[in-house]
Formats: sequence, structure tokens, C-alpha cells
Amino acid sequence: MGRSRSSSSSSSSSWSRWRYINPAYYLKRPKRLAFLFIAFLCLSFSFWDRQTLVRDHQVEVSKLNEEVKRLQDMLEELKNAQGVLGGMNSIMGQKGDVTKKNDVPEDPIVVQRREKVKDAMIHAWTSYEKYAWGRDELQPQSKNGVDSFGGLGATLIDSLDTLYIMGLEEQFQRAREWVANSLDFNKNYDASVFETTIRVVGGLLSTYDLSGDKVFLEKATDIADRLLPAWDTRSGIPYNIINLAYGSAHNPSWTGGDSILADSGTEQMEFIALSQRTGDPKYQQKAENVIAELSKIFPTDGLLPIYINPHKGTTSYSTITFGAMGDSFYEYLLKVWIQGNKTSAVKHYREMWETSMKGLLSLVRRTTPSSFAYISEKIGSSLIDKMDELACFAPGMLALGSSGYDTDESQKFLSLAEELAWTCYNFYQSTPTKLAGENYFFNAGQDMSVGTSWNILRPETVESLFYLWRLTGNKTYQEWGWNIFQAFEKNSRIESGYVGLKDVNTGVQDNMMQSFFLAETLKYLYLLFSPTSVIPLDEWVFNTEAHPIRIVTQHGEGDNSGVLERQHRPLGRARARKEGRFGVD
Repeated sequence: MGRSRSSSSSSSSSWSRWRYINPAYYLKRPKRLAFLFIAFLCLSFSFWDRQTLVRDHQVEVSKLNEEVKRLQDMLEELKNAQGVLGGMNSIMGQKGDVTKKNDVPEDPIVVQRREKVKDAMIHAWTSYEKYAWGRDELQPQSKNGVDSFGGLGATLIDSLDTLYIMGLEEQFQRAREWVANSLDFNKNYDASVFETTIRVVGGLLSTYDLSGDKVFLEKATDIADRLLPAWDTRSGIPYNIINLAYGSAHNPSWTGGDSILADSGTEQMEFIALSQRTGDPKYQQKAENVIAELSKIFPTDGLLPIYINPHKGTTSYSTITFGAMGDSFYEYLLKVWIQGNKTSAVKHYREMWETSMKGLLSLVRRTTPSSFAYISEKIGSSLIDKMDELACFAPGMLALGSSGYDTDESQKFLSLAEELAWTCYNFYQSTPTKLAGENYFFNAGQDMSVGTSWNILRPETVESLFYLWRLTGNKTYQEWGWNIFQAFEKNSRIESGYVGLKDVNTGVQDNMMQSFFLAETLKYLYLLFSPTSVIPLDEWVFNTEAHPIRIVTQHGEGDNSGVLERQHRPLGRARARKEGRFGVD
């Protein structure tokens, strides 16, 4: 009985639970039916709203993913132009660090002068952008561009590192875009191997070292590959002219078929650096083979004539000079040693340079009555009392190299550097415009007299003032540089750029703004008034076009592990070492 009652009770409880899902239950109770209906609607709306939110969320996530991808692409582009939008001189890291930390307060006058030089660069660059964008050089008087180097954008490339060092970010970015998108080396043009190397290869490599942007290294590699066939001679001494499109090389007719000393011995820095940064040894091998060949005929005084036979590897009867066509050969003997971090692998460069400096001492003479020291030229056994303004790079070179000697020799060469710098400064001070002529002659009792009287905005004297100030701390060199800058401002600045002078005695202007004015003259003046921590000389070495190349240690011959290593000829020529073109209205 008890069991029967329990079963009945369980059955009743089960029916009580299940009745709520029986429609008849609600038909008899309309209020509960209404309540159930309202609950159903609320749940339905809640579920629908949730689904809508999920769909909207998915759309938003998709949009955010697209935005993230776009920002990643932009970040990648910015990395390729490292530091441009973030303040170039404040970038840290091996590639972008151009400034060491320096807590020494600056002289406000020096700061003001630096800003004046920067303003000059802005004026020169803006004029180039406006009237000659993408052309090799600006003719300011006629407000047009000319292609002096075959249309390689020489002024633009020459100016890249100057813009970077001065922190001119927007200008640099526009120039970078032109290099990336418009620079084309496939030109049916007979280019100077020397000029193209120091301006274009050097300018691109320097900007790569400063910015880390690989587009500059890729372009440097492209143009260097086009130059390489020039070294395919019997001796390995390169021809000095090559067609960029077809690779056919030759020497200018006015040299009698010979190669020029400076033009053949001033590619080592750039080509060693290119091999170090690409890991391809072919560039370094070609360039260093030239030094190996010249070392076989290197005289005891270390002074080579300016003409070299590229087939025999022998010298021809010609002038010995530290001016046009000789100068930068001696400069690179020292600078390749510095570039390689002064190791045993590059010791032979230093040894050759020291031998040449003994020869330089034999060319030094002094004027009367003022005892100005100058470097004469030599042909055969005869000295010529003439010095090019181009040779005014020598005081800076001597100062830079003096530290490699013992104490007595170091002081001797540093003192000579200071004497020669005083002479070069007086090349400027001795003319009515306070700008130097192209060369000077020295006669007994008359000190100096200007020979070729044009001035084409050359940098060599301010280059030496920069080195002497950096290495001695003597502010006199800053004062001299400031006086030269003011003379340029007074005589050469016009509304549409800067021009040279046809005659430093009359001040008559020409119609050319040389690319090296932006690459060298203004850069050295800017650095002359900048802290020594900007482009420190223990980390960087300047090529002969003032493009700073990062020092990378060479550990052995051909080392590329440092990826970040007859008849006297007439002197007349169309274009000597950085000789420029004489612009005529």
C-alpha cells in the first residue's frame, strides 16, 4: 500500500512540471500567455541585437586589421628613410648616429653663424629645387638647369648628406624620393670615372652610412657596376672616361692617351666602402690594384707625375703637383689608412703617404718679403712658383695626418699645415672681393699675385680651416672661415642661388652654381661652427667631395667582413679635379 501511494504522488508531481509546456494550460490562463509572449519577444530582440553587435564587431575588426596593415606599410617606408621625420641628428644606432653626446654649452655667436650657413644652404637648395630640379647643376642668372655630368642629378646627390647633417628633413625626403623613383644611370653619355665616383658613388654611400636607407646603397652599386669596365686595361690603371650605357672606356685625347694620376687614384675610398657594405670584393680589388701597380713605380720622394700610361703602368713626362690632376691621389693615401682604422692591412697606404710628404717638403718655398709658405710645382728638375687654390686642401691633409708621426715630426707637419693655411687664407684676403682666384704665382719681393682670376665657389681652403679647428681647437680658424663665408654672401649670393665670379678683382659674376658648393663649401663651413661631436673624426672620414664615410676596420687584404670595407702634355683641360665648369651668361 505504501508503495502504491508513493507512485501516485510521483506521477502527480511529474504532471505538475510538464503542464507548463502544454498549450492548453495557457489557453485557460490568458495573463500567463501574455507574459510568456512578452518574454519571448524580449529574448528574441536580445538575441537579434547580440548578433547585430557581433556582425558590427567583425566589420570593425576587419577595418582595424586593414588600418594596421596600412600603418605597417607606412612604418616600413619610414624605416627606409630612417630618421627623416624624427629629427635626423637625434637618431641613435650604428647607422644613423652622426652625433656623439656633447654636454658642453655652445657659444651663441658660433650658433648664430652656423644658422647663417644653414640659411645659405636652404637658399641654394631652394633655388636648385625651383629652377633645376633633377638636373646636374643650376645656372642661377638664367634660372635654368644644365646637365654637366650627363643628367645624373649631380647637385641633388652631392647635397643629400649636407641636407641630412643640417637636419633639413623635408628637403631630404623630397630628394630621397627623386633618387628612389627618378634616378636613372642608363645614359648614353661619356662620364668622367673620377667625377662620377667622388660625387655620385661617394654621395650615395655617405647617405647610406648616415641614414641606413638601402635605396642609396642599391643606386651606388648600380652606378659602380657601370664604371667597373674602365679598369679593364693591361695594367689595371683605369681609363678616365666611360660610356654609362655601353661600358666603352677611353682617355681624353688631350692627355695623349694617358690616364691622369688623381683621376685614377681617387676611387679607393668609395670602392672599398662599397665592397664592405655589399660583401662583393670586386670593387675593392679593382681600386686597390691601382695602388699596387703604382707602388711598383713609386719614386723615393713619393711624387708622381700627373700622366700614367694605362697599358704599361709607367709614368709619362709631365708636371708634379698637389693641385689639379695630382692632389687627391695623395689625399686618398692618407684617408684609406684612416678609413681602414689604421690597421696593418692598410699600413702600406700610410707608408706611401709619408714618403710623399717627404717629397712635399722639397716643394715648399717661401715668399719675400712676407714669408708666405707655398707648395710649388715641378717638371723635370725645375720648380714652378705656382700654387692652385685646389692645393689648399693640403693644410687640412697635413693636420689630419700629423697624429700618425712621433711628437717632433707631428709638430713639424702641423706647423707647416698652419703656415700653408695662412697662405691660403691670404689668397682670399689679397683680392678686392676677398675671394680667392683659381691659382697664384710667386715672385721675389712681390709675395703673391693672382693668376687665373675666376672663383667658382671652391671649398679647399675652408676644408683645411675645418680640420685645423677640429684638431687644434684654435678659434682663429673659425674667424677666417666666417670672413670667407661673408665674402661669398656679399659677392656670390643672388636672388636665385649662388654664382661664381669671372674675376675676383672686378667682382663680375658668372652663371653657375657648382654642385660642390653645396656638397663641400657649405658643409665644411657648417661643421666649422658645429660641435666636434657632429661627424666625429674618429668615426668618419671625408672623401674628396666632402662625403663622410663611416670608418670600418680592415683586418686583412681584401677583407670584406666589415659590412655595416714621353712628350710633355699640355695642362689645359675641360675639367680637372673638381675643377667645375666656368659658367658664362
